[in-house]
Amino acid sequence: MLEQVPIDDLQPGMYVIQVLEQTGALKMRSKGIVKTQAIIDSLKSKGILSVEVDLARSKLPKKPKVSEPEARSEKHTSKPAVKPVGRDSINEANDLYNSALNIQSSFLKSLKNGAVKDLSPMESLSQSLIESVFDNKDALSCLTMIKDVDQYLLEHSINCSVLSGIFCEFLGYDRDTIEQVSLGTLLMDIGMSSLPLDIRNNTSEFSNDDWEVMKTHVELGASLVEQCGDISDLSLRIIEQHHERVDGSGYPKGLVGDEISEFARIAAIVDAYDAMTSNRSHKNSITPTQALKRLTATENLDQELVKQFIQCIGVHPVGSLVRLKSGKLGIVSKINPKDPVSPHVMTFYSVTSQHFNEVKRIDLSQYDDEIVSGVRPEEFSLNLPKFFKDVFINQMPI
Repeated sequence: MLEQVPIDDLQPGMYVIQVLEQTGALKMRSKGIVKTQAIIDSLKSKGILSVEVDLARSKLPKKPKVSEPEARSEKHTSKPAVKPVGRDSINEANDLYNSALNIQSSFLKSLKNGAVKDLSPMESLSQSLIESVFDNKDALSCLTMIKDVDQYLLEHSINCSVLSGIFCEFLGYDRDTIEQVSLGTLLMDIGMSSLPLDIRNNTSEFSNDDWEVMKTHVELGASLVEQCGDISDLSLRIIEQHHERVDGSGYPKGLVGDEISEFARIAAIVDAYDAMTSNRSHKNSITPTQALKRLTATENLDQELVKQFIQCIGVHPVGSLVRLKSGKLGIVSKINPKDPVSPHVMTFYSVTSQHFNEVKRIDLSQYDDEIVSGVRPEEFSLNLPKFFKDVFINQMPI
């Protein structure tokens, strides 16, 4: 992942590609890792203002391993202002999301070819996703709901990474911990890449034998990431335990209750939620509101965490497609903590006239309208990913 870095933000360990801005005419002799602060000081003295850095090839210090009790000790006393969902913020989030898909796809191909030397591309990606969670949460949340059935496996991992980051930030975990959770959920299904294609692409009920093969993706994934280099215990536990269930009905070890890491229990919730709200080759999606109801009825999930998850993302989560009493369709753009059933909505379609309208942002708590129900794009023959990227973004208020 290439990024423009101001010289004051350049750190030892970063892999510099080229000079982007300078007051002089320095020519870099070669690309490479900046090894010392003295080199950075020298670049500053020669008038370098910003450089292009390849985060995937950088060798930044590892995040310290954090135990769960310690991780929660530092609550966020003040949160940075989150950008309102507008054209610029959506475009920024959309660029990051598309970049994430490309990085993950390349990583999986390299993994399959035995060319992966370390986890740095995925570590950099998880850090970028969490940066956007803190800075641009609602815009990124919108994109987790714009599903493309042909990219389910890639999108699912990214969506789970984003959702777990949002949830852990809501729970008050510190930044380092959130990044480790994000990395664990990003990698938790990596073992799927080693399964036979007929298992991965199965569109019917699994036979007992096929189901046993499917379950091996957990241990395969844990083994793969350990072979790729250092990974924190926290991230590894998520990969190993995200299919464990509090009543002991999960796999691969049938762990019970607190034997399962809290972060793995969080991963289980976001994993189930994103799967239910996605169209897959063997199962149609349900609306986010229906998925939240189903989570509360799934007794083998940690129900205390489920309640907090619903508080976090709202009754009508950001990115949900909803139908209003006025006959308009809209996408939820911001939740309203003081009035959960009246979020901010971007309207764009009239059900009555069956025509697309100019995109308008309305706060339902200040407007004589209300949400009647959540809807699925298929109910109105909407190709939501194409419409969102080709039309919706361009019509949004800035």
